[in-house]
Order: sequence, then structure tokens, then C-alpha cells
Amino acid sequence: MTEGFNRSQKGIIIKSTGGLYFVESPSGIYKCKARGVFRKQGLTPYVGDKVVFEGEIITELLPRKNEIIRPPVANLDQIILVVSTCKPVPNILLLDKFIAISEYKGIKPILAITKVDLSSCEEIFEIYHKIGIDTFIIDYSNDESIQAIKQVLKGKISVFTGNSGVGKSTLLNAIDSTLNIPTGEISEKLGRGRHTTRHAELYRLEDDGYIADTPGFSTFETSKYDIIKKEELSSCFIEFRQFADDCKFKDCSHTKEKGCAVIDAVKNGDIAESRHNSYCNMYEEAKKIKEWEL
Repeated sequence: MTEGFNRSQKGIIIKSTGGLYFVESPSGIYKCKARGVFRKQGLTPYVGDKVVFEGEIITELLPRKNEIIRPPVANLDQIILVVSTCKPVPNILLLDKFIAISEYKGIKPILAITKVDLSSCEEIFEIYHKIGIDTFIIDYSNDESIQAIKQVLKGKISVFTGNSGVGKSTLLNAIDSTLNIPTGEISEKLGRGRHTTRHAELYRLEDDGYIADTPGFSTFETSKYDIIKKEELSSCFIEFRQFADDCKFKDCSHTKEKGCAVIDAVKNGDIAESRHNSYCNMYEEAKKIKEWEL
């Protein structure tokens, strides 16, 4: 660990724990504290924040492009959604919720499909590949599939998330063997334990780029990422955008109206029925959100 010295430097926070922030800069890694004024301004430094620091004090938080709350990470480039073909079966609604939240927050969603040796991935691949989401079929007998996903991680800040049991640890170990994550367990190296959220950390991959890991997600926890108002929801479904302007009514909810171009596109097979079902479910949930919850 490099001791701080009194000149202004820029760096990125790679770890936060107990009010201490570990900042990586071209000259080394520094253990810093945040200025007290940040608390008064309602600012909390996050892992992934680009900062200015002097000595052992972070003096400025540079503008963020996005953030998520669990784990507290800023400036994410992409979120890798790991889903298995079976054991557990894909939770399409939950997957679509995370894709919508990614779109809403300006984080690129990427899909990694595991356990393709146990069940067909054709249907889920077609749905998401068709709408323009980078979708990777993870086949451990074919090294090219691992190399392909390693390429998209280079130079990026990425977060991996997925239901417990989808093979996230196996995938991470295949991407970077130095991580040594115990399969079937929450990582001691990447994780924070099942219920602890105070500690967050970015790990530099051997081929460049950073990753942060999250615990297995659940329907309950999507609200930890963000809440999307019903008026903004349709723009978070990529494939709706080309049809929404052709609806009969400008304030069309795309759920049941006559003359809805989105519903017509579902009937014509241009939009997957499962995606529209997820949208309608999310729209009904969004209608129940109180103003104070936003």
C-alpha cells in the first residue's frame, strides 16, 4: 500500500470498507478518507468513483455516469446477467426487469447463458439476440466461447449478477483463474457474504478491466437497483421503441389499448410475447408505486 503524499492526484476507488477508501492511481494504491463536507452535501463515495485526492484525503468526486446501490458501485459500463438453461430454470420476468433497469441507468446489459450441455438455450438466445443484446452461449468445452466474453470485459467496469446456482462462480473462474472462487459458495474474494453490504470492491482482471460481483439476485432486490416510473418504462424495452410512435393514442400504456402498435407487433411476432408479458407485469407494479418511494 502506498502512503499518501501532498499533491493532487486523480484515481479510481477500488475498495471501500469502514469509512476507508482505497484509491488506485498511476503511481500506486492509496488508503484515503473522504472530506467531511461530502456528508453535509449528501455525497457518499462509491467504488468505481473517479476522484481527486491529496495525501490521504479525497477532495473531489468527479461526475458519475451511473450508480447502483447494491453493491454500491458507480460508473459501470456493463452488467453481465448470468442465466442458466435449467437448475434453476430462467426467471424471464426477473431477467427482463434487470435489462430494463440497465437500460434506464445507461448500463449495457449483456447476457451469458450457462448449462447449455444440460438443456437447449435456443429459445432464450433468440429472444434476446433478436433485440440487440449481446448474448453469449457459455460452453466450457469450447474455449472460444470463454475468450469471446473475456474480450467484452477488457477495459470496462463490469458487474456480474445472477440467481444462485446459475454457475456464476464457474464462469468467473474460467474468465480469470486467479480469482479462485469456490463454486457453489458466495465468494470470499469477490463477495461480501450473503447479507453484508458495507464492503464493496473492484477486482482487476488479468487481461485488463475491473469486475464487481453481486450476491444472487431475487425479485425483492431489483428495487435496490432502481425504480422505474410507468411513464418511462416502455423506453426501457428496446424493441418497443420502433413501434411506440405509431400507437393510436399518444399516452398509450401498451398494455391493452385498441390501436396499440406495440400490441400489434406482439401479435405479428415482431415482439416476443414473454417480453410483453414482463412489461405488463412491471407496468402494473409501477402503477402502485407511491410518490414518496421514488
